[in-house]
Amino acid sequence: MPRTDGVEATRRIRADERCAAVRVVVLTTFDDEEYVEGALRAGADAFLLKDAEPAALVDAVHRVHAGESLLDPKVTRHVVARWRALVDPGSAGGTPGAARPGRWADDPGWRSLTPRERDVLVEVAGGGSNRAVGAALGLSEATVKAHVHALLTKLGCENRAQLVVVAYEAGVVVAQGRSGGSR
Repeated sequence: MPRTDGVEATRRIRADERCAAVRVVVLTTFDDEEYVEGALRAGADAFLLKDAEPAALVDAVHRVHAGESLLDPKVTRHVVARWRALVDPGSAGGTPGAARPGRWADDPGWRSLTPRERDVLVEVAGGGSNRAVGAALGLSEATVKAHVHALLTKLGCENRAQLVVVAYEAGVVVAQGRSGGSR
């Protein structure tokens, strides 16, 4: 794009009230950690590299339209590495794999989550679609959608990708695959 980049375009879309229902798929040649993180923080619903197969791009558009989020497998390592940085084995009282306390401990939205919403958050953070989350927790897809909507609202997130970020920041899910959910 001649005057801006995908991150700034995403940020502008998210800031415009008229675009509240717009879903954003970032398609780029940039796979560096800073760009991936910037796109997710700006509110991207999906992040794909331009070398993705046409079928993968079509699938991404359909999945994002259905309310899911998606990362190109080639950038997943960046995301995992970023959230591993949250793990601080040398912190006071910390143990390897323990997440550092973050801003979520005092967040009213976080404190208002029900145990079931936390369970849904753990499953969403693991990459589960609404159908997969429902199967794992014995819920209908409609119920999962309602819980995801509640999570988005309570946590001030724009999309499922941001819910994943919150789950890692809050320590409900840690990079080593252990979770602190109420399951």
